[in-house]
Amino acid sequence: MKHRVTIIAIGVLAAVAVAAYFARDAFAPGPNPVAGVKAESKTDAGSAFKSGAKGVPSKSGPGGPIPVEVVNLKPPSVKEDLQAVGSLRSNESVILRPEVSGRIAAIGFKDGQAVRKGQVLITLDATLNEAEVAQARAEYDLALSNLKRSEDLASRQFISSSAQETAVSNAQVAEAKFKLAQARLSKMRIIAPFDGSVGIRKVSLGDYVKDGTDLVNVEDVRVLKVDFRLPEVYLRQVRVGQTLEVSLDALKGRTYEGTVFAINPLVDTAGRAIVIRALVRNADAALRPGMFARVRLLTRDESDALVLPEQALVPQGENQYVFRVVDGKAVFTMVEVGQRREGRVEIIKGVSAGDTIVTAGQLKLRDGMQVTFSATQNTAGNGVPSKSGEPGPGAAKKGDGAMPAPPPKS
Repeated sequence: MKHRVTIIAIGVLAAVAVAAYFARDAFAPGPNPVAGVKAESKTDAGSAFKSGAKGVPSKSGPGGPIPVEVVNLKPPSVKEDLQAVGSLRSNESVILRPEVSGRIAAIGFKDGQAVRKGQVLITLDATLNEAEVAQARAEYDLALSNLKRSEDLASRQFISSSAQETAVSNAQVAEAKFKLAQARLSKMRIIAPFDGSVGIRKVSLGDYVKDGTDLVNVEDVRVLKVDFRLPEVYLRQVRVGQTLEVSLDALKGRTYEGTVFAINPLVDTAGRAIVIRALVRNADAALRPGMFARVRLLTRDESDALVLPEQALVPQGENQYVFRVVDGKAVFTMVEVGQRREGRVEIIKGVSAGDTIVTAGQLKLRDGMQVTFSATQNTAGNGVPSKSGEPGPGAAKKGDGAMPAPPPKS
């Protein structure tokens, strides 16, 4: 019993000692953890700003330079253009039809074959017409003989002048009949009106066709026409001789150059549009009439222009502004913009080549504020990202500036 009491007493004393130790640590004065957090956040905030374009660390606090991303303007070559859609048409296109009725006696081509101007394509049975020509020729020869005889007799005054006039008239009528028979005979042959390619014929050998029946189409596709429309507001920007580029959905990745050939003087009142026709060379014979075409009309010759990413613009009412960086400070500058395409905008007025323009971080900027270039920026002139690993102009180099040491642990 004595041993058991002793052990219990020792355990109670040990528990009291442990409780006294922890109570002493809990109520002892020590560093303020909240203050430590605030101090640490201030240090981190100070490390986020750098002063000057060279990346020298600034003093800690909210008054340091604002980190921004910039581009240096360079004048690339651009072209002003207008976009439209249209359809390809053959330079020359015709559907051959007979002018007289008859039976097809011969076909002188194969479907899809190239033909030359004047080549006989289809011949109708001309047996009766040839006989008419022979008869008319004989009558004409007889009339000429009678005319010659009457002239001889009239010279010797053996016939009257009226008889001679009758002989002259008979000869003229016979000549007219002969020419008419020849013309009818010529209509029995259908020829190619120009160089080109024939389509698929709609008749066969031995068919009897009436005048006006469709026989076959002939297309000249060495040069194609493209007809397209533009709103009337662009009338002053379009003129004959301008260059255009044609792309087709059926031929991905390929473009064809063309020239404006004619502008319709009549404005379409239904759509208030002008109709334009251009010529496109088909050197590789890949283009076909009827294809859907996308037209890019170049309205201005190649010239120097300044281009910026659209995110560099700061709109204020109806005007557009940008921040230029001059001597490490942001200068709020009004600009005049031109065409926009694929996230880029043309700057017509307000900036010049070589200016440094802010493209990111404008929300924190005001006119005259100090700025520094972001250490993560990697851009080249005109907002075009440079190749991986090549820092753009003004970008902070890796390792510039010293990072502040972490706050000491309490």
